Order: sequence, then C-alpha cells, then structure tokens
Amino acid sequence: MKVALIMPPWLPEDIFPDKTSKSQVNYWQPLGLLYLGAYLKREGHSVKFFDGSFHSLKEISGELKEYQPDLAGIYANTPLWKKAVATAEEIKKTTQAFVAVGGPYPTSMGEKTLVDSEAVDAFVIGEGEIIFTELADMLEAGKSLHGVKGLIFKDKGKVFKNPDRKPLEDLDQLPFPARELLEDKNMYIPPEGTYRKKPVAIVITSRGCDRKCIFCSQLDRERKIRYRSVENVLEEIELLLEQGYREIRFLDDNFAADYNRAMKIAGEIRKRRLEFPWFFSSRVDTIDDRLLQECRRSGAWSVFFGAESGVQRNLNILRKGISLQQIEVAVKAAKQAGLKVTLPFIFGIPGEKYEDALETINFAIKLEPDVVNFHTMTPFPGTELYERAEEFGKIEGELENFTFEGASFIPKTLKRSEIEELRRIAFRKFYARPEFILRKLLEVRTASEFRALVRGVKSLFWIAFKEDALKIKRKFTRKSSSETCDT
Repeated sequence: MKVALIMPPWLPEDIFPDKTSKSQVNYWQPLGLLYLGAYLKREGHSVKFFDGSFHSLKEISGELKEYQPDLAGIYANTPLWKKAVATAEEIKKTTQAFVAVGGPYPTSMGEKTLVDSEAVDAFVIGEGEIIFTELADMLEAGKSLHGVKGLIFKDKGKVFKNPDRKPLEDLDQLPFPARELLEDKNMYIPPEGTYRKKPVAIVITSRGCDRKCIFCSQLDRERKIRYRSVENVLEEIELLLEQGYREIRFLDDNFAADYNRAMKIAGEIRKRRLEFPWFFSSRVDTIDDRLLQECRRSGAWSVFFGAESGVQRNLNILRKGISLQQIEVAVKAAKQAGLKVTLPFIFGIPGEKYEDALETINFAIKLEPDVVNFHTMTPFPGTELYERAEEFGKIEGELENFTFEGASFIPKTLKRSEIEELRRIAFRKFYARPEFILRKLLEVRTASEFRALVRGVKSLFWIAFKEDALKIKRKFTRKSSSETCDT
C-alpha cells in the first residue's frame, strides 16, 4: 500500500523568524513519523514523507496529487490541529486516500472531535506504529477496521471507538527511525545553544514518564516508563555516526530515570570510543555527581533540567515532586562536572502572584545556567491543567497559539498583560547582564560559534523588545500617515 506521512504545513515566522526554504531554526527531526515510517516499510508498505515545516500547503498538495497515496497519516499536536484539518481537506480534493490523524491532540480529544472533522476518516490513539500499520494492512486487504485496537474511525456515517491498545513494552522490537525519508538531514536546526555540531540526530532511549505533573500530556496514559536495551541504543548510535550525523540529542523525558542504565549507556559510549557531543534531559532528583561526571567523560556537553519555578509553592502546585534545593544541587553538580546547563521556567502557574514570578527570575539569575527559557503556562488538552482550567483561571486564545510563547492560560492571580510583561522582563534581566554577555563572548572559540551567538542574540532581542519595537513602528506609521494627510 502507498502511504503518505505528513507533518502539516505551519507558519511559525512570528515565533521563529529565521525560517527559510532550506532550513528551520528551532526544529527537531519529527521522530514519531520517522518511527512510523520505518515500521510501515518493514511490513512491506511503500512510504513517502512530506514535511510542511519547509513547504506550503499548496506545494504539499501538488506532491500528494502526484503521489496518489492509498493512506495518508497526519501528525497533530494542539497548535497544529487546524493545519492538520486543512491538510486533510486538501488530500480529499486531489486523492482517494483514507486519512488518519495521530498525535497528542486526537489522542486527548477523541470521538467528538472526529465527528466534527469531515475530511478525517480515523484517529490513531496513543503510540502509532502498530495501530497505523494494522490500519494499512486491513485497508489493503479490504477487511473490517473494527478489530484494530487503538483506532477511532468512521463507517457509514457513524463513529466507532475500538478498545485501547496497550503501549509496546519491548521497544527493541521497533526498527530504527527511517531517517532516509527526510529530504535533507541538514535542514533541521535545533535551537541555538542546544547543539555544537550539525547535523544533529534525535534519539530516544525510553518512552513514557512515571510522574504526574499537571501540565504534561502523555500518550501513554498508564504513566509507565519503557526502556530500550543498552545494546539496542548503542547500535543506533553507531549507525547514526556512519550516516554522517555529528551530534546526538537524547530526547527522553528523563534520560536518568533508570540510574544504572544511564551509567551503562554513557560507559559504553566511552568504552567503544564513540566520539561525538551529546545533550540530554534529566530530572534533578534522579541524577548525581557520579552520573554527571560519567556522562561528561563520554562526550556529553550539556544537560537540561526541568526547573519550572523559583517558588516552592509553585513546584508543589505543578506536582513536580522536587525542591528548590534539589534544583540548586543538580545545577551546581552539572557545572562542576563541566556540563553546560539549560533551565526552563514558567509564568502563569495557578495561584502565582506577580511577586512570585519576580522571585523566579531572581532564582534563575542566582543559578547562572548557560541557557534559560521563560515560557508561559500552557493548558494542553489531556493534561490535568486543561481539565481543571476553570478552577485555576481561564483559557484564552486559539489552539494554534498554544506554543509556550503567548499567554493562553490566565490564572486568577495574574492578568494576561502581566504574564507577557514578566516574560519580557525575565529575558532582559537574565540575558542583558554585562557579566553574562562577557562570559558568553569569552567562550567563543570559532567563527561558527560567533555566528551562532549573534543569531541567538537576535532571537532573544526580538522576544525581550518585540513590544517596544512594535510601539515605535506604530508611532512612526501614525506620524508618516499624518504627514501624508497634511500634504
């Protein structure tokens, strides 16, 4: 069966102004679709990948018309949902393809949303490799879809929800992602400060998270972590290096969730003399000096810790299960091990007051991470925050704006304007410090590092001073208009 896998066209110029036709700054390879493509190919299906991150809906529609797939699979998270629907409508205009949509949004929203989506034939609920491939098999054989667990589908005007499918336990059964489906691996450029060499490959060594943060959406509703074997992970790393990838970003929710396994992966990288820089994420309560040092010795250069707030009450509300002291200890240990540190913080947490947010900014400055991101609380469907939003405050704005950038959730204790103001203040106070700027300049060793620093400064300047720039533009526009009228 001919299958098309599609990342819907999206227009992030307002958020990521460095988008071009040849590359996308702040964009990782779409690993979920690449895993799905690999599984389909192994089972004998013909697969082509269409990435709307680099092409318009018109361009992709033309390519799909030429390809004429039998089955189209579209990815949709919350901000991409409307784009996914528009893509499905275009597919129906030019092909006879059965259209299925998978990802966090359809998994969270279910039957009601499918009923309202005329151009979409089915939703894939949860992890899609087995479900979507069974769908392809059944369609090709002309068999009923009622036996495909994890599928919600339309049949003769009615919507049917099949029983859920348990997530795959043995992740070693999955083939490695079909990165050969990508148009060009060099087109995908991670955010500034999160890589040293290009191209960068994304690798996950586990799936799922066993914690219960109120703002996090999980495809695996059982809240269980499943792991790949150490050998399986190392096989993929060796393959990636053979394919020309120069850096790896481990995108597990918590690389150090299984301490001993993380030690083994780092140890094997060093033992096999695999030389490449790598970046990983960890909770602050599952890591220690020994593991951080082993990661550094094996080539890790940076670690991401989910800090979220500088106020303990906020951490408790988010149900993070960590303390401010644990954050401080982890950051200090990472620095002592020689690792760069990235920390995210959130404004607009339920119950947060203006002075709490200022305390978070001061906490970020005190920790002195190498990169810090200041986000807004975002109530993604499927999260406890979304379900209890009216209790905590209110949701504002369209789904496509659920991007951590603008205020889409307004707690009862803050105004929308205050949240947006706090984010601008935070970027200014953290990044505009003379000592921070000097430290970054002294760290530059090559021309490429200097260019990366300039690009980073431009992006941060836009975030911190965007509102001021727009006010100046409006002022001069009004003045120019007035002068034109006078003449």
